[in-house]
Order: sequence, then C-alpha cells, then structure tokens
Amino acid sequence: MEILSKVHAKHLVKWAKLKPDIYLLSADLTSSCEADLFRDAYPDRFLSMGIAEQNMLAFAGGMARQGLVPLVHTFAVFIYRRAYDQIAMSIAYPNLPVKMFGFLPGVLTPGGATHQAIEDISVMRSLPNITILECGDATEVESVLDVAYTIPGPVYVRQLRGEVPRLFDSNEPMELGKPRKLSEGHDFVLLTSGICTEEGMRAVAALRDQGIKITHYHISTLKPFDQPKIVKEIARTKYGVITLENHSVIGGLGTILAEKMAESACGKPLFRLGLQDTFVHGASRRYLMREYGIDAIALIDLIKKITDKHFEIYEHTLAETYTPAVHSTAKAEAL
Repeated sequence: MEILSKVHAKHLVKWAKLKPDIYLLSADLTSSCEADLFRDAYPDRFLSMGIAEQNMLAFAGGMARQGLVPLVHTFAVFIYRRAYDQIAMSIAYPNLPVKMFGFLPGVLTPGGATHQAIEDISVMRSLPNITILECGDATEVESVLDVAYTIPGPVYVRQLRGEVPRLFDSNEPMELGKPRKLSEGHDFVLLTSGICTEEGMRAVAALRDQGIKITHYHISTLKPFDQPKIVKEIARTKYGVITLENHSVIGGLGTILAEKMAESACGKPLFRLGLQDTFVHGASRRYLMREYGIDAIALIDLIKKITDKHFEIYEHTLAETYTPAVHSTAKAEAL
C-alpha cells in the first residue's frame, strides 16, 4: 500500500497558486493542520486568528461576503463545538462559501474527549445549507479541495493529515454525491466512511473467501445524501445493510441511511457499527478502533452473529494495514 506524507499541505500549495480568492485561516494550529506550507508560500493570504474560533468563523463569514473564499483550518472539534452559533448565523444562514476543514475527527486523536469530534456530523448536518464531506484516503484528500471549491455555499470537511494511505486510483477523484462501489455481493450491503473504509475492505476480502458476498460502498458525501440506487440494493440483500463509521451511531452515517430507508419503505435490517452513545478515552487510533468496535474484526464478529456462521478469521489473517505512529515527523504533535 502506498503511504503518503502531508498530502493536504503539499497539494494545497499547488492547488491555490492561481486562485487569488483563496485565503487560509488558522486558529494557532497551523502546522498541526497542515497549513504551514500554504503560510510559507502565500503569507499575504494566510491569517493566524489565534485561539479564538468564534471570532475566526465570524471573520470568515465577513470575508466570504466580500467575494473571498476562506479555508478554515483547525481541529474538527474546535469548529463546531466552539463556534456553532457563528457558523449558523454568519455562514450557514447567509449561505456563504466558507470551507471548514476539520482535522482529527473521531478516534484519530489520542487527546481524549476534549479533542475527539465524535458528534460533528450529527451537529453540522442539522444546519441548513451546509455540505458535509469526509476523506477516506490520499486520493480524496487531493481532490476534496476541487469539490469544496465548486460548491457555492458552506462546506464542512472531515479531513485526514499526517501519513495517509492511497486506497483509490489517483485518476478517480472524489465527486460530490457519488459513492465508490468497491465490491459486489448479495448477502449484505456495507456502507463505510473515512478511516473505516479500509477496515471494511479488509473484512470484505476475508469474508469473500468464507463465502459471504458483500456489496461495499465508500461514502464521501454525507450531506446531501440521496442514494435511491443503494436503498434498492439493500432491499435485494439476504441479510440487510451494515454501516461502519468513525462517529457516534447517533446522527451519523447510520442515521442518515436509516432516514432514507424509512422514507423508501425499505424493510431490511440495518446494523450500525460506530461509537455507541459514549465518549472515548485517550489512546492510539488502532487501540481505540478495536476497543470501540469500529474495525474489521468488529465487522466480522457482527456478520458471524447475524449469519450464525463461524469464520476462521483473525486480525493476523487479515490484509495488513498501516498504522501511523502516535508521534511522527509528518505531524506537528501527537494530538
């Protein structure tokens, strides 16, 4: 597997070169959110707003009113928890093109509950006019800027940083509202997003060898979500549909799909793997994914239970995955 370092930071410099309307706003986490290369390349278009997220988001709304396109960079949790009212009134209500890049969503940080954005999709999707995107690999990190830029209103991105795997063909960029179909099968439909997609791919490959066939979709557009084709595929499955996400099961991908299934009168079972109405403690990403049941083994265990079958599948028999070190030269700090 190809592993790339600081994908967003490097691509952003090339992408913004001929876009003078692009400005970057940082909340004292410039290197931590891969804004440092942009700062060095375009110092006149970089604004350090300090640890004052409410002011930063309101300021971004004012910039957008003047025809600029501000890219807000900070940890995801500090965007929606600290500045929700400013997002609602200064950005979403006037439907302004502010692009919010939230780093370290879910269990991607060992920083504990203060730093883990576990309910951001739930919170942000309830605001009118906001589009929500989530990157799953290096290809999507490289292409999400184009997607966000072409959307006329506000966008919230769950972004990856540091060392990022390339799971998808670099010639197949992210497209707004278009899921990636990664495998096909009649037993289950599986929907995954973000870092959970690689876990889904590992599980699906192992289960295929055990006779379980799964249609697997990677979802990068969480709002708007209008996927009648997927709902029809769910209706034809033997066992139903599973969602696997790096977020609370309340209000995230599983809830989004449940709403669409109910509206379409799709009566198949829905099984949601995610954070089960709980805060998360501080530890490494790999440990937390195992501890809170959002990895390949958790998915396999669920399918064992649903199908009442036994599979000789263990962590060491799955396809290898790259686990970034907690401390790395690709990150400014472990948080």
